[in-house]
Amino acid sequence: MTRFARGFSYTVQKDAVSPVSADVVFASTRFPRYTIGMNNQIVEVKEDLNTLSTKDLVARENALFLEQQQRLSVRDLASKFEKGLAAAAKLSDQARLKEAASLEKHVILKKLRDSLEALKGRVGGKNNDDVADAIAIVESLAFQLTQREGELIQEKAEVKRLATFLKQASEEAKKLVDEERAFAKAEIENAKAAVQRVEEALQEHERMSRAAGKQDLDELMKDVQEARRIKMLHQPSKVMDMEHELRALRTQLVEKSKHSLKLQKELAISKKGNESLLRLYDIDGTEALGSCLRIYPCSDSAPELSECTIQWFRATSEDGKKELISGANKSVYALEPFDVGRVLQADISTDDQTITLSTSGPIDPAAGLGNYVEALVRRHDTEFTALLIQMNGEDHPSQSIHVLHIGKMRIKLSKGQTTIAKEYYSNSMQLCGIRGGGNAAAQSVYWQVKTGLSFILAFESERERNAAIMLARRFAFDCNIALAGPDDRTGEGNC
Repeated sequence: MTRFARGFSYTVQKDAVSPVSADVVFASTRFPRYTIGMNNQIVEVKEDLNTLSTKDLVARENALFLEQQQRLSVRDLASKFEKGLAAAAKLSDQARLKEAASLEKHVILKKLRDSLEALKGRVGGKNNDDVADAIAIVESLAFQLTQREGELIQEKAEVKRLATFLKQASEEAKKLVDEERAFAKAEIENAKAAVQRVEEALQEHERMSRAAGKQDLDELMKDVQEARRIKMLHQPSKVMDMEHELRALRTQLVEKSKHSLKLQKELAISKKGNESLLRLYDIDGTEALGSCLRIYPCSDSAPELSECTIQWFRATSEDGKKELISGANKSVYALEPFDVGRVLQADISTDDQTITLSTSGPIDPAAGLGNYVEALVRRHDTEFTALLIQMNGEDHPSQSIHVLHIGKMRIKLSKGQTTIAKEYYSNSMQLCGIRGGGNAAAQSVYWQVKTGLSFILAFESERERNAAIMLARRFAFDCNIALAGPDDRTGEGNC
Protein backbone atom coordinates (compact mmCIF):
# COMPACT_ATOMS: atom_id res chain seq x y z
CA MET A 1 0.00 0.00 0.00
CA THR A 2 1.20 3.47 -0.78
CA ARG A 3 2.21 5.53 2.24
CA PHE A 4 1.14 9.11 2.32
CA ALA A 5 1.53 12.11 4.56
CA ARG A 6 -0.88 14.81 5.62
CA GLY A 7 0.81 17.49 3.54
CA PHE A 8 2.60 17.28 0.15
CA SER A 9 3.17 19.63 -2.89
CA TYR A 10 3.43 19.07 -6.58
CA THR A 11 3.22 21.06 -9.83
CA VAL A 12 1.45 20.36 -13.13
CA GLN A 13 1.55 21.87 -16.50
CA LYS A 14 -0.73 24.81 -16.85
CA ASP A 15 -2.30 23.38 -19.92
CA ALA A 16 -3.03 20.05 -18.31
CA VAL A 17 -5.03 20.36 -15.03
CA SER A 18 -5.46 22.96 -12.37
CA PRO A 19 -3.16 22.61 -9.35
CA VAL A 20 -4.36 20.62 -6.30
CA SER A 21 -3.88 21.99 -2.75
CA ALA A 22 -1.19 20.23 -0.77
CA ASP A 23 -2.82 20.91 2.62
CA VAL A 24 -5.37 18.19 3.26
CA VAL A 25 -7.06 18.09 6.68
CA PHE A 26 -9.73 15.46 7.43
CA ALA A 27 -12.57 16.78 9.58
CA SER A 28 -13.25 13.35 11.04
CA THR A 29 -11.83 9.86 11.25
CA ARG A 30 -14.59 8.54 9.00
CA PHE A 31 -15.00 8.95 5.30
CA PRO A 32 -17.44 11.79 4.60
CA ARG A 33 -20.93 11.04 3.44
CA TYR A 34 -21.82 12.04 -0.14
CA THR A 35 -25.03 12.11 -2.08
CA ILE A 36 -25.57 12.53 -5.82
CA GLY A 37 -27.42 15.73 -6.51
CA MET A 38 -28.67 17.46 -9.62
CA ASN A 39 -26.74 16.77 -12.87
CA ASN A 40 -24.85 13.91 -11.15
CA GLN A 41 -23.03 16.34 -8.85
CA ILE A 42 -21.56 14.93 -5.64
CA VAL A 43 -22.88 16.74 -2.57
CA GLU A 44 -21.28 16.23 0.87
CA VAL A 45 -23.79 15.73 3.71
CA LYS A 46 -22.77 17.67 6.84
CA GLU A 47 -22.89 15.54 9.98
CA ASP A 48 -23.54 16.67 13.54
CA LEU A 49 -20.28 16.43 15.46
CA ASN A 50 -22.20 15.81 18.72
CA THR A 51 -23.97 12.70 17.36
CA LEU A 52 -22.80 9.49 19.06
CA SER A 53 -22.00 6.37 17.14
CA THR A 54 -24.37 3.43 17.18
CA LYS A 55 -22.01 1.36 19.35
CA ASP A 56 -21.59 4.16 21.87
CA LEU A 57 -25.35 4.73 21.96
CA VAL A 58 -26.02 1.04 22.54
CA ALA A 59 -23.38 0.90 25.31
CA ARG A 60 -24.81 3.97 26.95
CA GLU A 61 -28.34 2.61 26.86
CA ASN A 62 -27.15 -0.74 28.25
CA ALA A 63 -25.31 0.99 31.12
CA LEU A 64 -28.38 3.06 31.99
CA PHE A 65 -30.51 -0.05 31.83
CA LEU A 66 -28.21 -1.97 34.19
CA GLU A 67 -28.04 0.99 36.55
CA GLN A 68 -31.79 1.44 36.82
CA GLN A 69 -32.85 -2.21 36.66
CA GLN A 70 -32.75 -2.69 40.44
CA ARG A 71 -34.80 0.38 41.31
CA LEU A 72 -37.42 0.39 38.60
CA SER A 73 -40.91 -0.83 39.23
CA VAL A 74 -42.57 -3.32 36.97
CA ARG A 75 -44.56 -0.60 35.25
CA ASP A 76 -41.48 1.61 34.76
CA LEU A 77 -39.45 -1.37 33.56
CA ALA A 78 -42.07 -2.16 30.93
CA SER A 79 -42.04 1.46 29.83
CA LYS A 80 -38.25 1.43 29.58
CA PHE A 81 -38.35 -1.78 27.57
CA GLU A 82 -40.81 -0.27 25.13
CA LYS A 83 -38.64 2.82 24.75
CA GLY A 84 -35.55 0.63 24.22
CA LEU A 85 -37.41 -1.40 21.62
CA ALA A 86 -38.36 1.78 19.78
CA ALA A 87 -34.75 3.00 19.99
CA ALA A 88 -33.53 -0.35 18.62
CA ALA A 89 -35.97 -0.10 15.75
CA LYS A 90 -34.75 3.42 15.10
CA LEU A 91 -31.14 2.26 15.15
CA SER A 92 -32.01 -0.55 12.74
CA ASP A 93 -33.52 1.97 10.37
CA GLN A 94 -30.42 4.12 10.67
CA ALA A 95 -28.24 1.09 9.93
CA ARG A 96 -30.20 0.39 6.75
CA LEU A 97 -29.81 4.01 5.70
CA LYS A 98 -26.06 3.84 6.41
CA GLU A 99 -25.83 0.62 4.35
CA ALA A 100 -27.46 2.37 1.41
CA ALA A 101 -25.12 5.33 1.87
CA SER A 102 -22.16 2.92 1.99
CA LEU A 103 -23.14 1.48 -1.35
CA GLU A 104 -23.30 5.01 -2.74
CA LYS A 105 -19.81 5.71 -1.32
CA HIS A 106 -18.39 2.61 -3.03
CA VAL A 107 -19.92 3.74 -6.29
CA ILE A 108 -18.48 7.23 -5.88
CA LEU A 109 -15.00 5.90 -4.98
CA LYS A 110 -15.06 3.56 -7.99
CA LYS A 111 -16.02 6.46 -10.30
CA LEU A 112 -13.31 8.62 -8.74
CA ARG A 113 -10.69 5.89 -9.19
CA ASP A 114 -11.81 5.35 -12.78
CA SER A 115 -11.52 9.10 -13.43
CA LEU A 116 -8.02 9.17 -11.90
CA GLU A 117 -6.97 6.14 -13.99
CA ALA A 118 -8.21 7.92 -17.06
CA LEU A 119 -6.37 11.10 -16.01
CA LYS A 120 -3.18 9.13 -15.35
CA GLY A 121 -3.09 8.02 -18.96
CA ARG A 122 -3.31 11.59 -20.20
CA VAL A 123 -0.67 13.21 -17.96
CA GLY A 124 2.93 12.51 -17.58
CA GLY A 125 5.96 13.38 -15.50
CA LYS A 126 5.48 14.51 -11.95
CA ASN A 127 1.72 15.00 -12.45
CA ASN A 128 1.52 11.32 -13.23
CA ASP A 129 3.08 10.55 -9.85
CA ASP A 130 0.59 12.86 -8.15
CA VAL A 131 -2.28 11.11 -9.85
CA ALA A 132 -0.82 7.76 -8.72
CA ASP A 133 -0.65 9.08 -5.17
CA ALA A 134 -4.28 10.23 -5.42
CA ILE A 135 -5.25 6.80 -6.68
CA ALA A 136 -3.42 5.30 -3.68
CA ILE A 137 -5.32 7.66 -1.38
CA VAL A 138 -8.64 6.64 -2.95
CA GLU A 139 -7.73 2.97 -2.51
CA SER A 140 -6.83 3.67 1.13
CA LEU A 141 -10.18 5.40 1.61
CA ALA A 142 -11.92 2.42 0.00
CA PHE A 143 -10.12 0.08 2.43
CA GLN A 144 -11.16 2.25 5.38
CA LEU A 145 -14.70 2.28 4.06
CA THR A 146 -14.62 -1.52 3.86
CA GLN A 147 -13.42 -1.72 7.51
CA ARG A 148 -16.11 0.71 8.55
CA GLU A 149 -18.69 -1.38 6.77
CA GLY A 150 -17.45 -4.43 8.71
CA GLU A 151 -17.85 -2.50 11.96
CA LEU A 152 -21.30 -1.45 10.85
CA ILE A 153 -22.20 -5.04 10.16
CA GLN A 154 -21.09 -6.01 13.68
CA GLU A 155 -22.99 -3.10 15.16
CA LYS A 156 -26.01 -4.12 13.14
CA ALA A 157 -25.76 -7.66 14.53
CA GLU A 158 -25.44 -6.28 18.06
CA VAL A 159 -28.40 -4.00 17.47
CA LYS A 160 -30.46 -6.92 16.19
CA ARG A 161 -29.43 -9.04 19.18
CA LEU A 162 -30.24 -6.19 21.57
CA ALA A 163 -33.55 -5.58 19.80
CA THR A 164 -34.41 -9.28 20.14
CA PHE A 165 -33.45 -9.20 23.83
CA LEU A 166 -35.44 -6.03 24.44
CA LYS A 167 -38.43 -7.44 22.60
CA GLN A 168 -38.33 -10.63 24.65
CA ALA A 169 -37.84 -8.63 27.86
CA SER A 170 -40.72 -6.38 26.88
CA GLU A 171 -42.98 -9.38 26.35
CA GLU A 172 -41.90 -10.86 29.69
CA ALA A 173 -42.43 -7.50 31.35
CA LYS A 174 -45.88 -7.23 29.84
CA LYS A 175 -46.66 -10.74 31.03
CA LEU A 176 -45.33 -9.89 34.49
CA VAL A 177 -47.36 -6.68 34.53
CA ASP A 178 -50.47 -8.61 33.56
CA GLU A 179 -49.82 -11.16 36.27
CA GLU A 180 -49.17 -8.46 38.84
CA ARG A 181 -52.28 -6.60 37.72
CA ALA A 182 -54.40 -9.76 38.01
CA PHE A 183 -52.87 -10.52 41.42
CA ALA A 184 -53.43 -6.94 42.57
CA LYS A 185 -57.00 -7.07 41.32
CA ALA A 186 -57.59 -10.31 43.20
CA GLU A 187 -56.03 -8.81 46.33
CA ILE A 188 -58.23 -5.73 45.97
CA GLU A 189 -61.31 -7.91 45.61
CA ASN A 190 -60.29 -9.93 48.68
CA ALA A 191 -59.64 -6.72 50.60
CA LYS A 192 -63.04 -5.35 49.57
CA ALA A 193 -64.70 -8.59 50.67
CA ALA A 194 -62.80 -8.50 53.98
CA VAL A 195 -63.78 -4.87 54.54
CA GLN A 196 -67.38 -5.72 53.77
CA ARG A 197 -67.29 -8.63 56.21
CA VAL A 198 -65.76 -6.40 58.87
CA GLU A 199 -68.40 -3.74 58.25
CA GLU A 200 -71.15 -6.34 58.51
CA ALA A 201 -69.61 -7.72 61.70
CA LEU A 202 -69.35 -4.21 63.14
CA GLN A 203 -72.95 -3.47 62.24
CA GLU A 204 -74.08 -6.76 63.78
CA HIS A 205 -71.99 -6.05 66.90
CA GLU A 206 -73.47 -2.56 67.07
CA ARG A 207 -77.00 -3.95 66.78
CA MET A 208 -76.29 -6.54 69.45
CA SER A 209 -74.68 -3.90 71.65
CA ARG A 210 -77.71 -1.66 71.26
CA ALA A 211 -80.07 -4.52 72.10
CA ALA A 212 -77.93 -5.63 75.05
CA GLY A 213 -77.51 -2.03 76.18
CA LYS A 214 -81.24 -1.46 76.01
CA GLN A 215 -81.89 -4.66 77.95
CA ASP A 216 -79.24 -3.75 80.52
CA LEU A 217 -80.73 -0.28 80.78
CA ASP A 218 -84.19 -1.72 81.40
CA GLU A 219 -82.80 -4.08 84.03
CA LEU A 220 -80.82 -1.24 85.57
CA MET A 221 -83.92 0.93 85.72
CA LYS A 222 -85.79 -1.92 87.40
CA ASP A 223 -82.94 -2.40 89.86
CA VAL A 224 -82.85 1.33 90.57
CA GLN A 225 -86.57 1.43 91.14
CA GLU A 226 -86.36 -1.62 93.38
CA ALA A 227 -83.40 -0.10 95.23
CA ARG A 228 -85.32 3.11 95.72
CA ARG A 229 -88.26 1.17 97.05
CA ILE A 230 -86.04 -0.84 99.39
CA LYS A 231 -84.25 2.33 100.46
CA MET A 232 -87.55 3.96 101.22
CA LEU A 233 -88.51 0.90 103.24
CA HIS A 234 -85.21 1.08 105.10
CA GLN A 235 -85.56 4.80 105.74
CA PRO A 236 -89.09 5.51 107.00
CA SER A 237 -88.23 9.16 107.57
CA LYS A 238 -88.48 9.77 103.80
CA VAL A 239 -92.06 8.55 103.75
CA MET A 240 -93.32 10.04 106.98
CA ASP A 241 -96.77 10.77 105.67
CA MET A 242 -97.32 7.21 104.50
CA GLU A 243 -95.82 5.87 107.71
CA HIS A 244 -98.18 7.97 109.82
CA GLU A 245 -101.14 6.70 107.84
CA LEU A 246 -99.93 3.11 108.20
CA ARG A 247 -99.46 3.57 111.95
CA ALA A 248 -102.94 4.97 112.28
CA LEU A 249 -104.36 2.07 110.29
CA ARG A 250 -102.37 -0.41 112.33
CA THR A 251 -103.56 1.15 115.56
CA GLN A 252 -107.15 0.94 114.40
CA LEU A 253 -106.59 -2.65 113.27
CA VAL A 254 -105.06 -3.58 116.64
CA GLU A 255 -107.98 -1.98 118.51
CA LYS A 256 -110.54 -3.72 116.36
CA SER A 257 -108.63 -7.00 116.69
CA LYS A 258 -108.60 -6.67 120.47
CA HIS A 259 -112.27 -5.79 120.45
CA SER A 260 -112.96 -8.80 118.22
CA LEU A 261 -110.97 -11.10 120.49
CA LYS A 262 -112.78 -9.72 123.54
CA LEU A 263 -116.13 -10.36 121.91
CA GLN A 264 -115.06 -13.89 120.92
CA LYS A 265 -113.92 -14.61 124.45
CA GLU A 266 -117.12 -13.18 125.94
CA LEU A 267 -119.09 -15.32 123.51
CA ALA A 268 -117.14 -18.40 124.51
CA ILE A 269 -117.67 -17.60 128.19
CA SER A 270 -121.36 -17.09 127.72
CA LYS A 271 -121.60 -20.46 125.97
CA LYS A 272 -119.73 -22.23 128.74
CA GLY A 273 -121.86 -20.63 131.45
CA ASN A 274 -120.57 -21.31 134.90
CA GLU A 275 -117.24 -22.59 133.58
CA SER A 276 -116.17 -18.97 133.17
CA LEU A 277 -115.91 -18.71 136.89
CA LEU A 278 -113.10 -21.21 136.78
CA ARG A 279 -111.04 -19.24 134.18
CA LEU A 280 -108.02 -17.81 135.99
CA TYR A 281 -105.68 -16.62 133.15
CA ASP A 282 -105.95 -15.33 129.62
CA ILE A 283 -103.67 -14.30 126.65
CA ASP A 284 -103.48 -10.67 125.60
CA GLY A 285 -101.93 -9.23 122.44
CA THR A 286 -102.38 -9.03 118.67
CA GLU A 287 -102.26 -12.48 117.16
CA ALA A 288 -100.06 -11.43 114.24
CA LEU A 289 -96.34 -11.59 113.48
CA GLY A 290 -94.49 -8.64 114.96
CA SER A 291 -96.37 -8.50 118.27
CA CYS A 292 -95.96 -10.08 121.73
CA LEU A 293 -98.39 -12.36 123.53
CA ARG A 294 -98.75 -11.80 127.26
CA ILE A 295 -100.41 -13.99 129.90
CA TYR A 296 -102.36 -12.07 132.54
CA PRO A 297 -104.54 -13.22 135.47
CA CYS A 298 -108.33 -12.88 135.08
CA SER A 299 -109.24 -13.52 138.71
CA ASP A 300 -108.03 -12.28 142.05
CA SER A 301 -107.86 -15.86 143.23
CA ALA A 302 -105.37 -16.79 140.51
CA PRO A 303 -101.91 -17.62 141.80
CA GLU A 304 -99.08 -15.27 140.96
CA LEU A 305 -97.47 -16.08 137.60
CA SER A 306 -94.06 -15.92 139.22
CA GLU A 307 -95.08 -18.92 141.34
CA CYS A 308 -96.18 -20.94 138.29
CA THR A 309 -94.35 -22.86 135.61
CA ILE A 310 -95.09 -21.65 132.07
CA GLN A 311 -94.34 -23.38 128.79
CA TRP A 312 -95.33 -22.21 125.28
CA PHE A 313 -96.24 -24.59 122.45
CA ARG A 314 -97.03 -24.42 118.77
CA ALA A 315 -99.99 -26.43 117.59
CA THR A 316 -101.61 -27.01 114.23
CA SER A 317 -105.27 -26.16 113.90
CA GLU A 318 -105.99 -29.43 112.04
CA ASP A 319 -104.77 -32.17 114.39
CA GLY A 320 -103.86 -30.11 117.46
CA LYS A 321 -100.40 -31.70 117.64
CA LYS A 322 -98.21 -29.62 119.93
CA GLU A 323 -94.55 -28.68 119.47
CA LEU A 324 -92.59 -27.42 122.45
CA ILE A 325 -90.86 -24.06 122.01
CA SER A 326 -87.54 -24.47 123.76
CA GLY A 327 -86.72 -21.60 126.14
CA ALA A 328 -90.21 -20.02 125.88
CA ASN A 329 -91.05 -20.24 129.61
CA LYS A 330 -91.96 -16.66 130.45
CA SER A 331 -95.31 -14.95 130.63
CA VAL A 332 -94.36 -12.89 127.57
CA TYR A 333 -93.60 -14.47 124.20
CA ALA A 334 -92.52 -12.56 121.05
CA LEU A 335 -93.93 -14.14 117.92
CA GLU A 336 -91.49 -15.18 115.19
CA PRO A 337 -91.93 -16.34 111.54
CA PHE A 338 -92.18 -20.04 112.53
CA ASP A 339 -95.38 -19.20 114.46
CA VAL A 340 -97.28 -17.95 111.41
CA GLY A 341 -100.18 -20.28 110.59
CA ARG A 342 -99.91 -22.05 113.96
CA VAL A 343 -102.05 -21.84 117.08
CA LEU A 344 -100.04 -20.79 120.16
CA GLN A 345 -100.73 -22.52 123.44
CA ALA A 346 -99.37 -21.95 126.91
CA ASP A 347 -99.44 -24.45 129.80
CA ILE A 348 -99.52 -22.85 133.26
CA SER A 349 -98.71 -25.38 135.96
CA THR A 350 -99.33 -24.85 139.66
CA ASP A 351 -98.96 -27.25 142.55
CA ASP A 352 -102.34 -28.89 142.05
CA GLN A 353 -103.39 -28.16 138.45
CA THR A 354 -102.30 -27.28 134.88
CA ILE A 355 -104.17 -24.66 132.90
CA THR A 356 -103.86 -24.56 129.09
CA LEU A 357 -104.40 -21.27 127.27
CA SER A 358 -104.69 -20.93 123.52
CA THR A 359 -104.93 -18.18 120.93
CA SER A 360 -108.29 -17.71 119.24
CA GLY A 361 -106.86 -18.83 115.88
CA PRO A 362 -103.64 -19.26 113.84
CA ILE A 363 -101.10 -16.45 113.95
CA ASP A 364 -101.46 -14.05 111.00
CA PRO A 365 -98.47 -12.87 108.91
CA ALA A 366 -97.30 -9.26 109.00
CA ALA A 367 -98.81 -7.10 106.28
CA GLY A 368 -96.41 -6.55 103.36
CA LEU A 369 -93.53 -8.45 104.96
CA GLY A 370 -93.55 -11.25 102.39
CA ASN A 371 -93.18 -8.84 99.46
CA TYR A 372 -90.44 -6.99 101.29
CA VAL A 373 -88.45 -10.20 101.82
CA GLU A 374 -88.94 -11.25 98.18
CA ALA A 375 -87.46 -7.91 97.11
CA LEU A 376 -84.45 -8.49 99.38
CA VAL A 377 -83.89 -11.99 98.00
CA ARG A 378 -82.94 -10.51 94.61
CA ARG A 379 -79.97 -8.77 96.19
CA HIS A 380 -76.67 -10.57 96.77
CA ASP A 381 -76.15 -9.11 100.23
CA THR A 382 -78.41 -7.16 102.60
CA GLU A 383 -77.23 -5.10 105.55
CA PHE A 384 -79.22 -4.66 108.77
CA THR A 385 -78.29 -2.30 111.57
CA ALA A 386 -78.42 -3.92 115.00
CA LEU A 387 -77.26 -3.48 118.61
CA LEU A 388 -75.08 -6.17 120.17
CA ILE A 389 -76.84 -7.01 123.48
CA GLN A 390 -75.14 -10.23 124.59
CA MET A 391 -72.21 -12.37 123.50
CA ASN A 392 -72.00 -16.01 124.64
CA GLY A 393 -74.70 -15.34 127.24
CA GLU A 394 -72.95 -12.35 128.83
CA ASP A 395 -74.11 -8.77 128.51
CA HIS A 396 -72.05 -6.70 126.11
CA PRO A 397 -70.85 -3.59 127.95
CA SER A 398 -70.99 -1.04 125.13
CA GLN A 399 -74.12 -2.21 123.27
CA SER A 400 -72.65 -0.48 120.21
CA ILE A 401 -74.16 -0.40 116.74
CA HIS A 402 -73.11 -3.24 114.46
CA VAL A 403 -74.02 -4.29 110.91
CA LEU A 404 -75.40 -7.75 110.18
CA HIS A 405 -74.70 -8.84 106.59
CA ILE A 406 -77.03 -11.57 105.36
CA GLY A 407 -75.80 -13.01 102.08
CA LYS A 408 -76.68 -15.92 99.86
CA MET A 409 -73.88 -18.10 101.26
CA ARG A 410 -73.01 -16.73 104.72
CA ILE A 411 -73.82 -14.31 107.55
CA LYS A 412 -71.33 -11.75 108.81
CA LEU A 413 -71.39 -9.41 111.82
CA SER A 414 -69.11 -6.40 111.63
CA LYS A 415 -68.41 -3.09 113.27
CA GLY A 416 -66.90 -0.58 110.88
CA GLN A 417 -64.02 -2.31 109.12
CA THR A 418 -63.69 -4.98 111.84
CA THR A 419 -65.36 -8.36 111.35
CA ILE A 420 -66.76 -9.76 114.59
CA ALA A 421 -68.04 -13.05 113.22
CA LYS A 422 -68.41 -14.62 109.79
CA GLU A 423 -69.72 -18.08 109.01
CA TYR A 424 -71.23 -20.00 106.11
CA TYR A 425 -74.62 -21.62 106.55
CA SER A 426 -74.21 -24.95 108.37
CA ASN A 427 -76.17 -27.41 110.48
CA SER A 428 -74.56 -26.04 113.65
CA MET A 429 -75.88 -22.51 112.98
CA GLN A 430 -79.12 -21.40 114.74
CA LEU A 431 -81.25 -18.28 114.26
CA CYS A 432 -84.58 -17.48 115.91
CA GLY A 433 -86.41 -14.83 117.92
CA ILE A 434 -85.72 -14.18 121.60
CA ARG A 435 -87.89 -16.47 123.75
CA GLY A 436 -87.09 -15.21 127.21
CA GLY A 437 -89.30 -12.12 127.23
CA GLY A 438 -88.20 -8.57 127.89
CA ASN A 439 -89.05 -5.12 126.59
CA ALA A 440 -87.30 -5.57 123.22
CA ALA A 441 -88.09 -9.23 122.67
CA ALA A 442 -90.11 -8.53 119.51
CA GLN A 443 -87.07 -6.75 117.97
CA SER A 444 -84.32 -9.17 119.06
CA VAL A 445 -82.86 -12.39 117.67
CA TYR A 446 -80.69 -15.17 118.96
CA TRP A 447 -77.86 -16.16 116.59
CA GLN A 448 -75.62 -19.12 117.28
CA VAL A 449 -72.78 -18.84 114.79
CA LYS A 450 -71.32 -22.19 115.73
CA THR A 451 -70.94 -24.26 118.84
CA GLY A 452 -69.46 -22.01 121.54
CA LEU A 453 -70.20 -18.66 119.85
CA SER A 454 -73.60 -16.93 120.07
CA PHE A 455 -75.01 -13.38 119.98
CA ILE A 456 -78.22 -11.59 120.90
CA LEU A 457 -78.93 -8.68 118.55
CA ALA A 458 -81.61 -5.99 118.70
CA PHE A 459 -82.90 -4.50 115.41
CA GLU A 460 -84.46 -1.13 114.68
CA SER A 461 -87.99 -2.51 114.43
CA GLU A 462 -90.01 -5.71 114.52
CA ARG A 463 -90.28 -5.60 110.75
CA GLU A 464 -86.49 -5.52 110.28
CA ARG A 465 -86.01 -8.35 112.79
CA ASN A 466 -88.56 -10.65 111.14
CA ALA A 467 -87.27 -9.77 107.65
CA ALA A 468 -83.72 -10.69 108.69
CA ILE A 469 -84.87 -14.05 110.09
CA MET A 470 -86.95 -14.91 107.01
CA LEU A 471 -84.21 -13.80 104.58
CA ALA A 472 -81.49 -15.84 106.34
CA ARG A 473 -83.74 -18.93 106.44
CA ARG A 474 -84.54 -18.49 102.75
CA PHE A 475 -80.84 -18.36 101.76
CA ALA A 476 -80.01 -21.27 104.08
CA PHE A 477 -82.81 -23.34 102.55
CA ASP A 478 -81.25 -22.71 99.11
CA CYS A 479 -78.04 -24.20 100.56
CA ASN A 480 -79.99 -27.26 101.88
CA ILE A 481 -79.66 -26.03 105.46
CA ALA A 482 -82.64 -25.78 107.85
CA LEU A 483 -81.98 -22.64 109.91
CA ALA A 484 -84.12 -22.61 113.06
CA GLY A 485 -83.96 -22.21 116.83
CA PRO A 486 -82.93 -24.68 119.53
CA ASP A 487 -84.92 -27.96 119.39
CA ASP A 488 -87.22 -26.63 116.61
CA ARG A 489 -88.73 -29.17 114.22
CA THR A 490 -88.11 -27.51 110.89
CA GLY A 491 -90.20 -29.93 108.87
CA GLU A 492 -93.30 -28.01 109.85
CA GLY A 493 -94.27 -24.42 110.05
CA ASN A 494 -93.55 -21.35 108.03
CA CYS A 495 -90.13 -19.76 107.97
